[in-house]
Amino acid sequence: MTFQGGDLIEILGAQVPGLPWCVGRHAASGQVGFVRSDLISMQGLVSELESAIFLNEEEKSFFSEGRFSEEDARQLLRRMSGTDVCSVYSLDSVEEAETEQPQEREIPPPCLGLEPQETLPKVKNVLEQCKTCPGCPLEPASWGLCAASSNVSLQDPEEPSFCLEAEDDWEDPEALSSLLLFLNAPGYKASFRGLYDVALPWLSSVFCSFSDEEELTGRLAQARGAAKNAGLVMALARLCFLLGRLCSRRLKLSQARVYFEEALGALEGSFGDLFLVVAVYTNLASIYRKQKNREKCTQVVPKAMALLLGTPGHICSTEAEGELLQLALRWAVGGQSLQAEARACFLLARHHVHLKQPEEALPFLERLLLLHRDSGAPEAAWLSDCSLLLADIYSHKCLPHLVLSCVKVASLRTQDSLAGSLRSVNLVLQNALQPHGLPTQTSHYLRRALASLTPGAGQALRGLLHASLAQLYSHHGYHGPAITFMTQAVEASAVAGVRAIVDRLLALAWLHVLHGQSPVALDILQSVQDAVVASEDQEGVIANMVAVALKRTGRTRQAAEGYYRALRVARDLGQQRNQAVVLANFGALCLHAGASRLAQHYLLEAVRLFSRLPCRECGRDFTHVLLQLGHLCTRQGPAQQGKGYYEWALLVAMEMGHVESECPGSSCAPSGATRVRAHLGFVIQKQVVVFPPSKVLSRGQQQMLARALETGGSHAGPGPLCPTGAASSSRFAQGPSCLEH
Repeated sequence: MTFQGGDLIEILGAQVPGLPWCVGRHAASGQVGFVRSDLISMQGLVSELESAIFLNEEEKSFFSEGRFSEEDARQLLRRMSGTDVCSVYSLDSVEEAETEQPQEREIPPPCLGLEPQETLPKVKNVLEQCKTCPGCPLEPASWGLCAASSNVSLQDPEEPSFCLEAEDDWEDPEALSSLLLFLNAPGYKASFRGLYDVALPWLSSVFCSFSDEEELTGRLAQARGAAKNAGLVMALARLCFLLGRLCSRRLKLSQARVYFEEALGALEGSFGDLFLVVAVYTNLASIYRKQKNREKCTQVVPKAMALLLGTPGHICSTEAEGELLQLALRWAVGGQSLQAEARACFLLARHHVHLKQPEEALPFLERLLLLHRDSGAPEAAWLSDCSLLLADIYSHKCLPHLVLSCVKVASLRTQDSLAGSLRSVNLVLQNALQPHGLPTQTSHYLRRALASLTPGAGQALRGLLHASLAQLYSHHGYHGPAITFMTQAVEASAVAGVRAIVDRLLALAWLHVLHGQSPVALDILQSVQDAVVASEDQEGVIANMVAVALKRTGRTRQAAEGYYRALRVARDLGQQRNQAVVLANFGALCLHAGASRLAQHYLLEAVRLFSRLPCRECGRDFTHVLLQLGHLCTRQGPAQQGKGYYEWALLVAMEMGHVESECPGSSCAPSGATRVRAHLGFVIQKQVVVFPPSKVLSRGQQQMLARALETGGSHAGPGPLCPTGAASSSRFAQGPSCLEH
């Protein structure tokens, strides 16, 4: 760079104390180049920490770009808002659910209320709109999650409009004209990104039929000679750089050094393509360090470090770049430069993440957050994204407590964006301490996502968020707030398509059943039937749900008729699981009416069907039916047969990791397999004749049962009682031989 005393020069990046060179921009001419540190004097206030860390908006968006896509958000909300109640018959376990008080109190119910008489008009209004909406509506093309991160790296770079074949005549200048003219551009173009990247993706797009890298190197050497003879300086520099990279990949360091030095000489101090200058200097400095050439290192390494620290959004062109950045970090720490240290930490974190080495980036991200805290700088949006990136890395390292802490810190820093809130929900779900449940922490982030929606946001997204909150509150026993959220989801889904609307209405009706408002549920279901919008499989779900609600209101005969209609639909559609559920509901209805023998018959038929299905599909319902049979046999005898059903239920529940299985008639509070185990112990104590497990269980199952009763056996992951693989999914499907009695 040419300058005179008194000229103003803007220092790019952070100046490292003791480093002889820095990169600056001449204020008058706009020229960029190296400036000796001892020739400049600082004027004015030192720039803020954030402006020293990030030189442009692209760098600032590094923490969020590509971490959580719109497709990830769609899958997350579909998973959270979906429920089996819309497609799978619901088991009638409401009697037990109504007598239990929710034990999870970490999510206080919101101050929302909806009177039952207000629900039906809303439902009818939605059904009227449903008749005019398409059956399969198109989802919005974009939810706007990535609107804030429009940067070069996310754009599709311009691909070269030519492709060179191995059969072409490379000695003919006309055959190479397209390549040489393309590479002779005076400045940087987006299509050069693949040329400078460490993986060299540009080669495969331009040189199509080259399978031998040695042959490709020879042809590029011919192109280099043509560029040199034609005086195409920038094409020569880029071809020399490319040849140096290929030689370096094959560990021909001396040959690579010659090419890089020629590229540097061809540039003649020009900074027109700053990314090319950075790539040449970093690769050349890396080779000098490997060859232990101290004299050359003294000349080139400081300039390479200054370029890395001062070039905004530079492209990682060599894995050895991390060594240069760590050297720059040591200089910054030694010179006690907070800004230079923060900039080096950011670049090192970005470097390792780009190379798919997230664990290597971990200490630099942690240090960056500490430096920002110690500097007293104001809060900024990137801090939340940085904390979420930390949480991502901790999640890969299987450190769930640190993940949840990072997510909480991110939410406390600034107002979350929609993408940040949904990303937090996803991280909490992935690192839940109880993998088969919905963590209560997700309520906070779902509501933040709902609050961050702009007035013009799509109703589909709003409906998914409301439905997700409804499922969460229902899962933890707060059916009142869940009804309010699901009603809002129904209203937001008015243009979402017929099937989606009916599914939401069925979920709303089931919530009313769970909340002890069966008459309201019957009104909703009757409105859906009157509108004639449900499909055949949905009609079966409606018939079963109507029967459950009728039973709750004491209309036993009508409930039996409803179960029969549901059973007929399930048989016509070949839905074996739904048949098993209806038979179990028939058994519960008979038990409710005092016909215990008939109830036992239907429950046994349900067990026979359940035992033929994979446990992973119906484990929870299967466990509940086995417990019902065990409870029935315990009360009416023989007790030893009831004990066999409890043993079977315990094994199924523990294999599936169902920690929330119900225990009929039990007054004990523990959940899941603990409940089954406590009730089984009660049965064993009441027996007059001890019934040995060997009568119904194999030797291996006996050992598993003994370990479970001794240790507590609340397995939530793979282990002796939770094997993985398809073969283990039905290990206890056949169960004990008590079905033969």
